[in-house]
Amino acid sequence: MSIFFDSDKRMFKLDTSETSYVIGIYEENYLLGLYYGAKIPDMNFTKFMKRNPSASFSPVNPVIGEHGFSPDTAPIEYGCNGAGDFRISALAVRNANGDTVTDIRYTDHRIYKGKKAIPNMPSTYVNSDDEAETLEIDAVDKVTGAMVTLVYTVFENCPVMTKSVKVKNTSDKTIYLERVMSACNDFYTMDYDIITLWGRHVKERNIERRPLAHGVQGVESKRGVSGHSQNPFVALAKHDATEDFGDVYGFNLVYSGNFSALAECDHNCSTRLIMGINPNDFEWTLSAGEEFYAPEVVCVFTDKGIGEMSRIYHRFYNNNLIRGKYKTEKRPLLINSWEAAYFDFDKDKLVAFAKEAKKLGIEMLVMDDGWFGKRNDDTNSLGDWFVNEEKLVGGLKPLIDGVNAEGLKFGIWYEPEMISPDSELFRAHPDWHVHVANREPMLGRHQYVLDVSREDVRENIWNQLYKVLSENKIDYVKWDFNRNIADAGSALLPPERKKEFFHRFILGTYDLMNRLVTTFPDILFEGCSGGGGRFDPAMLAYSPQIWTSDNTDPIERLYIQFGTSMCYPASCQSAHVSACDRTGYETKGNVAMWGTFGYELDPRKLTDDEREIVKAQIAEYHKTYKLVRDGDLYRIISPFDNPFNAAWEIVAPDKQSFMFTLVCMRANPNSLCFVKFKGLDPDKYYTCENDSEVYSGAFLMNVGLNLTEKANRDGKSITLYFS
Repeated sequence: MSIFFDSDKRMFKLDTSETSYVIGIYEENYLLGLYYGAKIPDMNFTKFMKRNPSASFSPVNPVIGEHGFSPDTAPIEYGCNGAGDFRISALAVRNANGDTVTDIRYTDHRIYKGKKAIPNMPSTYVNSDDEAETLEIDAVDKVTGAMVTLVYTVFENCPVMTKSVKVKNTSDKTIYLERVMSACNDFYTMDYDIITLWGRHVKERNIERRPLAHGVQGVESKRGVSGHSQNPFVALAKHDATEDFGDVYGFNLVYSGNFSALAECDHNCSTRLIMGINPNDFEWTLSAGEEFYAPEVVCVFTDKGIGEMSRIYHRFYNNNLIRGKYKTEKRPLLINSWEAAYFDFDKDKLVAFAKEAKKLGIEMLVMDDGWFGKRNDDTNSLGDWFVNEEKLVGGLKPLIDGVNAEGLKFGIWYEPEMISPDSELFRAHPDWHVHVANREPMLGRHQYVLDVSREDVRENIWNQLYKVLSENKIDYVKWDFNRNIADAGSALLPPERKKEFFHRFILGTYDLMNRLVTTFPDILFEGCSGGGGRFDPAMLAYSPQIWTSDNTDPIERLYIQFGTSMCYPASCQSAHVSACDRTGYETKGNVAMWGTFGYELDPRKLTDDEREIVKAQIAEYHKTYKLVRDGDLYRIISPFDNPFNAAWEIVAPDKQSFMFTLVCMRANPNSLCFVKFKGLDPDKYYTCENDSEVYSGAFLMNVGLNLTEKANRDGKSITLYFS
């Protein structure tokens, strides 16, 4: 049994394979978070209930009295606004009187096998009910009638716990949710570093680590999407934690919209971390009997370091988040037309691409932006999802038939949530874009955002998508989102519901994506937002791979891919070889082999030598596909820590084989490069396929190899294969 309730102590204990989480019910039915960490057999946490109040400045519950308990200092499991807890709040409910004092107390609970889906929202899942157990705790604010259900699922075979929240209005009056966070965790110390992923377009997910400080710190998005600037991921690591050792907590929000992940360190040097929908520009009206579901947070704890936290996320997302045909089926190796042709293509050019690509061993051609409306540049036609027959005479069928005749599958690009001012759709429905009254809306990349919170807008877009996808043999869809949301508003929302727009927009996006993957289950779906601007767990519930970045420079990609791997598996990171000339094709291929391998170039322009290199890369891709998809990733030398080299290793789950890649970003002639490997079977002898040398796992992990000669020229790299 993974979840146990001690009715005498009034405590819950939730166990994963390696962790325990303990919740106590204190006097007056306060819910307290007592422990989260390495697995323990017992739950004698009575003395953990109390934290010293701060003299007269920490309010006390008058029923309990003055004996060491105050909501201001207690480890409240789900901190609420205005009832004596002055720290950042997870919940704030405004009632009919206009005040936002919120105070929930335990009333009931349920424990059951398996895990329920969150209605209309992406979430993780179980492959069978025996895989996990779920605890639902009901807590009610008796004044507002808000019944909050805290939902916890623990997985028996991996150290993962998920949290989500449901709020139901049990009163006969309307209430207003001003904030509903998905997770709230209190820690009795601030002896942690906070690790986050910051970035911008073409420089996504840089790793930043800094000590927690008194006050509030963290990351947020107000862009309408998770965004390039910050990612909905936070880790708390002990100051001495490294890639391989030490306590690390990870929190990742399964949500693609505005988010907030904040940590507050208070006067007692304790820490509260909250994560969920950004309360800025958010409010939700709940009439009598209505419910609101907050998105899910995936929580990981390990005492084996930052790298192990990452691998736990990777395994879990591959098994319990990514779904559909291509969760397990091999994905076709593709070439994308964008960097080869941009908007300048026709049927003959694309078929010529396919002909040359087939000779190299490539399996699918993807036609990117420019095939629809009158699209010849980025100033028009978004929203007009019908074929530009001036460019593609006769429509898509002759093109697809030509590509298929060369032996390649065919894919296509869409940007369904966008609309161009110069489009037939905009001229027919000028009120369908996101805007507010009496303000000139902001443009981004010559386009507006469609109001997909509206059912009529979604239905129009869906009908256009369906017509193209149902009438043509299309094997792949790339779904892009190339600007953020300003002037946030919907023409259909009344004034009192305007702040519901951002969340309704995301729910509309999920509705469209869910219809796509359920109606066309055989299509490989790839997410994109100017590259990695919507790289979050929610997108992985629909698309098993995401275009990691528009930056295909292999040296810059090292930083992007290392940062992305903090919580996202290699199996979902689209990584392509392009015509970028910063390094040779060997290094471009070695870097792209990290993820879902492909190409972004004109195959007709390759030299004979380059063709042979590409053919060899494709052979390696097929050889290592399952290893990259299912293997354990070890970050050996991080580019964030070493200005000269970067290195990583992918080890098969059974430890019988592995691949190792070293890239010299810039030569350091005064330094040796000795590399120790990780995650191997110490008793197994591995043969290096590159030179037939044989080493024990113990030797490779404790002595390592001298790779100085391989790391002495800018842009050079090597991949070693061991079995």
